[in-house]
Amino acid sequence: MTAPTVEEFAARARAWLAENKATAPPDWGPIMPPERREQGMEWQRRIHDAGFAGIHWPVEYGGQGLTPAHAAAWTLACAEQQVPSVLNMVGLVLAAGSLLLYGTEEQKLEHLPRTARGDVVWCQLFSEPGAGSDLASLSTRAERDGDVYVVNGQKVWCSGGRASDWGILMARTDPHAPKHKGISFFVVDMASEGIECRPLRQMTGGAEFDEVFLTDVRIPATNLLGPENEGWRVGMTTLTNERGHIGSGTLALERRVEGLLKEAREAGPMHPVHRDRLIRCVMQAKVLLAMGQRQGPQASIASSLLKLAISELTIAIADARAGRAGMAATLADHPAAANLVASPGAKLGGGTSEVQRNIIGEMILGLPKEPKPG
Repeated sequence: MTAPTVEEFAARARAWLAENKATAPPDWGPIMPPERREQGMEWQRRIHDAGFAGIHWPVEYGGQGLTPAHAAAWTLACAEQQVPSVLNMVGLVLAAGSLLLYGTEEQKLEHLPRTARGDVVWCQLFSEPGAGSDLASLSTRAERDGDVYVVNGQKVWCSGGRASDWGILMARTDPHAPKHKGISFFVVDMASEGIECRPLRQMTGGAEFDEVFLTDVRIPATNLLGPENEGWRVGMTTLTNERGHIGSGTLALERRVEGLLKEAREAGPMHPVHRDRLIRCVMQAKVLLAMGQRQGPQASIASSLLKLAISELTIAIADARAGRAGMAATLADHPAAANLVASPGAKLGGGTSEVQRNIIGEMILGLPKEPKPG
């Protein structure tokens, strides 16, 4: 059977979404809220059955055998209809991308078809209380004991950990090696004995993140993804994919600006200062949309440009809305207040803005590397 062109595939995607939007969940962005687990899994099964899951994965692993351009067309169609393109980014983008590149045949066959069908939810176990932006300083240990690794440590800012079945984990396997060289990458069953998830309450009042404690967790050696002590390379590929996915959210961001414009028109005459701030947001969103289209469907280090700019624009939009609302934005139940309180998180998730600036400076502009303490 001849593969559809990107245009044909996009048309089919839009037609299917038009028929199913009324019963689709709201677009929750890259991270599925923990309380939406059952709804998210059901939506992913519908996506799968319609032929829109794992679009650029090989058919033998539950995919459609198409191209990243086809996958990008699906993401764009979902953004237009304001529905989730996948159950969550961690499983369908990060874990799946790492498995496709570094997994053994057994690992791919075990995890990818179930992930595509929405049978399992994934989380990411990377950041630690003392190793966030400087991820290579992580201290969670994985010590080999026969045919298992015994893991001890703590992870933090784990999106939806308590609602997940599997996790991707970075842990130190050689404490004597240089910090980037002694790390390994695992897939871990979140139901394993010794794993405890505790919700983290945010400024917004929500708790979409967890801190995860690992105490003598025994992970089969067959769950090692890629070579032992080469987990940093696996993890950096994963994070590039994450930034690329975040960068693909330019259309959703443009829709938020359109919503802001609509609110402004309905509000009537506007103070020149607020009008100027609003127009700046609109101009920046248009530039980011063009930049995202220029990058294309493949993630790269250039994704850091989009990720950084989108983070800053997210805060600018929230600030503009709050400024126009005036004192009403100080009320807890005002929409502008919720957006303003949540917006600083955009500078942290997916790699802080400071990390993105270092990547841009060192890897894109070729500037000297940042001095390292000690």
